[in-house]
Amino acid sequence: MSRIKEFNLPDLGEGLTEGEILAWLVKEGDTIELNQPIVEVETAKAAVEIPAKWAGQVRTIFHPEGTTVEVGTPIIAIDTDPGAGPIEESTTGAPASALPAPSAASLAAVEVAPAEGAVEPGLIGGPAPGGRTAVLVGYGPRTTAAKRRPRKGDAPARSAPPPAAPVQAAPPAPAPVAPASPAPAAQGNGRAGGPVLAKPPVRKLAKDLGVDLTTLTGSGPLGSVTREDVQRAASGTATAAEPLTAVAAATAAASFGADREQRIPVKGVRKLTAENMSRSAFTAPHVTEFLTVDVTRTMKALERLRGRREWRDVRVSPLLLVAKAVLLAVGRHPMVNSTWAGDEIVVKDYVNLGIAAATERGLIVPNIKDAGRLSLRELADAMTGLVQTAKAGKTTPADMSGGTLTITNVGVFGIDTGTPILPPGESAILAFGAVRELPWVHKGKVKPRQVTTLGLSFDHRIIDGELGSKFLRDVGDFLADPEAALLAWT
Repeated sequence: MSRIKEFNLPDLGEGLTEGEILAWLVKEGDTIELNQPIVEVETAKAAVEIPAKWAGQVRTIFHPEGTTVEVGTPIIAIDTDPGAGPIEESTTGAPASALPAPSAASLAAVEVAPAEGAVEPGLIGGPAPGGRTAVLVGYGPRTTAAKRRPRKGDAPARSAPPPAAPVQAAPPAPAPVAPASPAPAAQGNGRAGGPVLAKPPVRKLAKDLGVDLTTLTGSGPLGSVTREDVQRAASGTATAAEPLTAVAAATAAASFGADREQRIPVKGVRKLTAENMSRSAFTAPHVTEFLTVDVTRTMKALERLRGRREWRDVRVSPLLLVAKAVLLAVGRHPMVNSTWAGDEIVVKDYVNLGIAAATERGLIVPNIKDAGRLSLRELADAMTGLVQTAKAGKTTPADMSGGTLTITNVGVFGIDTGTPILPPGESAILAFGAVRELPWVHKGKVKPRQVTTLGLSFDHRIIDGELGSKFLRDVGDFLADPEAALLAWT
């Protein structure tokens, strides 16, 4: 058994096909232990540290940092028994100079291929019995030499015989010189002797106003004359025709070349997001509904919650109560938490609640497994840990797999709401907008209140308008009066 083991990039979850090597945690010559992290790889979902499958010494690193490698490709070679002495090199890798020279007998046994372009007897174009040339029926033999396109890097043909003797070439007769014609004068529109660019209505306007178009400098696309140019000329405020060189200099000043463009490779999280969003947008028929809610009582409830002794070290935000509202509404409308499976609908009794998080690597959606079974305090701790892990770039593929329903908090960016696209396999996603102080009719009077807008996108194959409206209405009712909703629904 060979002591050199090649470690292939493994499938890190859900059929991933490739990963980018972010950083090597070891270098060639290092001694490593079993399960020691050796490389950090970014897949389409997360950055993951991969442990070593064997203990030993790093012999070869096959791919540098920043390389995208397909799953199953060797990325590192490990000497599993470095104390056994040096490894004998295989002769397959020896240089050509070290290989034995071929013998005369072996060279004589080699069949020499016919010269390139020669045709074997009996084939089209080759010699035929009786000295004839084999041709297709209805076609005579070619009377000229066959030609082929020279291939790239081919050396010049050396089969042409040299000339018998150098021949003194006669000097070429001088070609007759045509008299130089004067260059056409540049017109005022920047075209050298060419027609004036102007639309038919502009030409008619110039004719009616008695304006000569050839004296104008066009300000339109490609130097065309516009109505404004004609009207300024008629009023006597037209600018003098600029010389051709000035127009050319102005045109050259505007540069739109590749040196002013940035090309960003599409890979990792961004590539997966693009694929998922495109597949979802063109597979599931999306419908989005909106609801504006007075959440003043929710904001007061959060203040009271923060003031309690057992909650003082807990991160409490409006998103926490939005998540609680969604979980309670799912309990009242289970069909919202389902998946379209072709010839059947899979309704799930558990809620893996996804929370969209914007990170430096892009948008990711980790989820809280079986969030419906958690108390409010446990839900707050789970959301805090989920967001902190995402910000640190340590979210694992398992944390982003199996989501059933998602919340995206666009309000943190100052946005009122949006029309979110469903994550693949989910039937609903809720957009939570910014909470703003707005004038609101409360108890018959217009007062400043805390208001937000919710946007619910859902798969219309599963959720019809009635079900989607009832679910969104329940979420809004909870946020309008969380205490009353808890007493009524639990």
